Amino acid sequence: MLHVTNGDSAANTLRQTSLGGVVLPWRDVLDAGPVPDGPRSELLRTRAAFLSGCGWGSAAGLQSSMEQRDRQLIQALGEGQQVVLWFEHDLYDQLQLLDVLTLAAGAGGVPELIVIGSFPGRPSFRGLGELTAEELATLWPSRAPAAPGTLTAAASAWDALRRPDPRALAEQAMADHPQLPYLGAALQRLLEELPGPGDGLSGTERRALRAIAGGAATPVAALRAAQDLEAAPFLGDAWFYRTLSQLGSGPVRLIETRAGQPLGTAPPLGDVRAFTAQEITLTRDGERVLEREADRIELLGADRWVGGTHITPGSAWRWDPATQTLTAPV
Repeated sequence: MLHVTNGDSAANTLRQTSLGGVVLPWRDVLDAGPVPDGPRSELLRTRAAFLSGCGWGSAAGLQSSMEQRDRQLIQALGEGQQVVLWFEHDLYDQLQLLDVLTLAAGAGGVPELIVIGSFPGRPSFRGLGELTAEELATLWPSRAPAAPGTLTAAASAWDALRRPDPRALAEQAMADHPQLPYLGAALQRLLEELPGPGDGLSGTERRALRAIAGGAATPVAALRAAQDLEAAPFLGDAWFYRTLSQLGSGPVRLIETRAGQPLGTAPPLGDVRAFTAQEITLTRDGERVLEREADRIELLGADRWVGGTHITPGSAWRWDPATQTLTAPV
């Protein structure tokens, strides 16, 4: 038996249960960096290069690990092993689930699913990683085989995610996915990572600035406050700190230290203690952007990805979460 889950925290807890089998953590942060269209080998190479550039290891080592992960899943399905996917409702997990289900469809296998958005006795449930081994084991009877329609829906959404423009992604976000009940909300949250109209901020950036404007005076405090603004928190601390660093570097910045200096390099490329110890505040430009009196893209530029869509000053698709409207670059 093979258990596939969202990362090392849940994986380690699964290993403490009495369920048996091998546990495979699906290590990738698909809501960050490029997820381009094309052959699987090129996708893994691109993902490994991005993660390496963010400080998570050598590109060759990361690519090798991803290739081995894929082979392990495909082999288990091909041999008719029982494969159980353990995921939750947030953006991070839902994108991983699309990836795994699309691979399963290509391999001709039918995994079983345990996908949850809540847990009894935990009104503020945020993910599998906070559950004990005993609590995880109680989910075992709820598993069910993925229906053919589930695999087809996942493959369609995965294809939309990887396209060079986000129109197909927006269609998927607004569609009904009865087999994947948490997918629509997750994809809508992903679309929020496109620049917003009026301020040019991503959803993560906007929440970060709101947290700091509300009194969060350190990166750790800003992370906690920004997480509280999420319907389904998904972002790890290092990825949030990376966002702060991008907003707080260079001669024009939206965040700076209370001493008026740029923020340091975020971990894992920078020192985590030094970064989190900084006292931070909004600059006047940060206040203006948050008040929609200035545009983040015009002030700071842009060079990032949302799935297969490359966001630059000249190709900045925008998403309005209030009206759920997508606007093409001018």
